Amino acid sequence: MEAITFTAKTKTLELNTVPVPKITAPDQVLIKVAYSGVCGTDLHIIQGEFPCNPNKTFTLGHEFSGRVVDVGSDVTIVKTGDKVAVDPNDGCHRCNFCRNGNPHYCLVGGINNTIGIYRDGGWAEYALAPVRQVHKIPEAITLEQAALTEPLSCLSHGWDIISPVTVGTKILVTGAGIIGNLWVCALHLQGHKNVTVSEPNTTRLNMLRNLNTGYNLITPDQLKKNHQDDPDYLFDLIIDCSGFPPAIEYAATLLQRGGKLCCFGIAPPHGEIKIRPFEIYMKEMKIFGVNINPFSFPKSIGLLEAMGDRYLNYNNLGIKTFSLNEYKEAIELLKQGKIAKVIFKI
Repeated sequence: MEAITFTAKTKTLELNTVPVPKITAPDQVLIKVAYSGVCGTDLHIIQGEFPCNPNKTFTLGHEFSGRVVDVGSDVTIVKTGDKVAVDPNDGCHRCNFCRNGNPHYCLVGGINNTIGIYRDGGWAEYALAPVRQVHKIPEAITLEQAALTEPLSCLSHGWDIISPVTVGTKILVTGAGIIGNLWVCALHLQGHKNVTVSEPNTTRLNMLRNLNTGYNLITPDQLKKNHQDDPDYLFDLIIDCSGFPPAIEYAATLLQRGGKLCCFGIAPPHGEIKIRPFEIYMKEMKIFGVNINPFSFPKSIGLLEAMGDRYLNYNNLGIKTFSLNEYKEAIELLKQGKIAKVIFKI
């Protein structure tokens, strides 16, 4: 089968022919991949800025949907032909973090065990996953939509962390890549109207208009000008989806008293920001990090059903599909910001 593999030691990404994986454990599920997304984390991995398997060449891709083609002897909750999405994240199930319901903090599992980051993932025609990480998709959800289950599961976790967010809250979303766009969809679905989106790439801003939310779409330069013209131009909630430290640092200055800053986008490990502790004190500022998706896949599937084609239309979200052999062009377009997201249609 075809698979896009990565070697961390040489930062080599290439399309290879590899054997179709075989079930070797009773809890495994073999999936014929239908759609597999390229995440911002993948770009960080390719550039050597995010930890991944350092010991062997492996197949990338931690966001994917497909159909079951074979199951191990202990598997009973899915069967051949079922539509599924895969949660790439898992813990060790033995440490205190896992036993306290926080597998995303696990030092044994966590990022060190992730499908598509440490184990072979979904940028391939077939992929293996333990059944505990495989979620059956309702018939009302297409495989195309189901490819967004993983990013929406992270968003669902973030929503739980920042809640409550009452209707009428003044909200700023920084970054209009796919995660920013999905946050826009979730906020609009929940009835929020007072939302501003800041994005330096005007191509992405214009793509966001296709969602027809009526939100205020501006560049960071306009955001700064608005604040300079009116010192009370502040926000109750800021959701950073850029992962760009200067953008996060500036966003903190735009928080209203009692405001919340959600650091959702993944910043480079070496990135730093400066915040005055006095401001944290005076504003009772609340800063939240969001790390992947502990137990939020079922909520994500609920979001998929609620959003439907009104929000999850690929064209409106700025998503473009490519075949595996078009990966170089696809990744380059994503790096240039000409599209919001790449999904391999396999």
